[in-house]
Amino acid sequence: MQVVRQLIQNNLRQSGMTIALLLIILLFQILTAGTLLKPLNITNLILQNSYILVLAIGMVLVIITGHIDLSVGSVAAFVGAVSAILMVELSIHPLPAVILCLLLGALIGAWQGFWVAYVKIPAFIVTLAGMLLFRGLTMIVLQGQSIAPFPQEFKQISSGFIPDVFGGENLHLFSLFIGMVLSLLLVYKEIRGRNQQLKYSFDVLPIGFFIAKLVGIVAAINWFTYILATYKGIPNVLMILLVLIIGYTFVMKKTIFGRHIYAVGGNQKAAALSGVKTKRVTFWVFVNMGVLAALSGMIFAARLNAATPKAGNLFELDAIAAAFIGGASAYGGIGTVIGAVVGGLVMGVMNNGMSIVGLGVDWQQGIKGLVLLFAVAFDIFNKNRSSS
Repeated sequence: MQVVRQLIQNNLRQSGMTIALLLIILLFQILTAGTLLKPLNITNLILQNSYILVLAIGMVLVIITGHIDLSVGSVAAFVGAVSAILMVELSIHPLPAVILCLLLGALIGAWQGFWVAYVKIPAFIVTLAGMLLFRGLTMIVLQGQSIAPFPQEFKQISSGFIPDVFGGENLHLFSLFIGMVLSLLLVYKEIRGRNQQLKYSFDVLPIGFFIAKLVGIVAAINWFTYILATYKGIPNVLMILLVLIIGYTFVMKKTIFGRHIYAVGGNQKAAALSGVKTKRVTFWVFVNMGVLAALSGMIFAARLNAATPKAGNLFELDAIAAAFIGGASAYGGIGTVIGAVVGGLVMGVMNNGMSIVGLGVDWQQGIKGLVLLFAVAFDIFNKNRSSS
């Protein structure tokens, strides 16, 4: 039990928010009389929060380096507007248009990363200026009007579903197959990780707890894919999110660049003295944020089937809140991609549940604000306790 207690304490923020997410789901499942976890509502939850989760993945990297990005909502709106110009007005095929928009996002990120990393202007100021600049450019590009509709192929990003290659009629069999494959991969990863920890005499969960954890993971994944399979299957945007989560988790945990990001946020001077190219790391983190903001903007535009001047409003605040609620430290150097996604889901489930229950937007905003405040306060409390 001492080992279990120590492992929980070492991962208190992330494990705590995962438990909190489960409790919030249970609470609203009861309050909504079972509506929350119906297949249609779960699918809507994924579609409604996908663009915020994409931003949260990029934002947590920015926050880990000790910076902030207030411009992502405006960048998403601007890139969405440009995508509408390319596809709707210029009739460019969606594939090259999407690539051009992602490159535009990278250029925007490079522009902001240059001022932050090399000119040493605080990220708060640079991205605040970017928020105003790209919101203005969005209004100019759209001339104050919405542009629609997008081509059908582009709309499939947000409204499409993975086709069932097995031809299921009342049940999407391919979704069940994907769930089983994911389960096997995660079980293999967990067993391999445990064996490596044992090899180097690290503390691990007792075998009983470990087996219970594996059973819980397999049950959760297959229950989730079964619920989706009873509707239309796995949405395309969920597969995009899955690729991003796996890819960025690998980068942050297994690559030199990921370790450098943590080093820069933990202690920039020490990282520089250790040979880390701190300016380059910061620059590329902002480039990455620009690309993900562009992707988020296109996902949102595809969901609306229109580019609108008001798109992206307050997206940056939701992404920042997701990162902090998911365990990122306000001081930098701490945070995970999975934690940011969990934080985004906490906000998304709360929004959805409160809307179903009938709480007004005023109450929703107030409750979200309190959740963010308590999450950051919890982080500071833990930091002060560990340093005392």
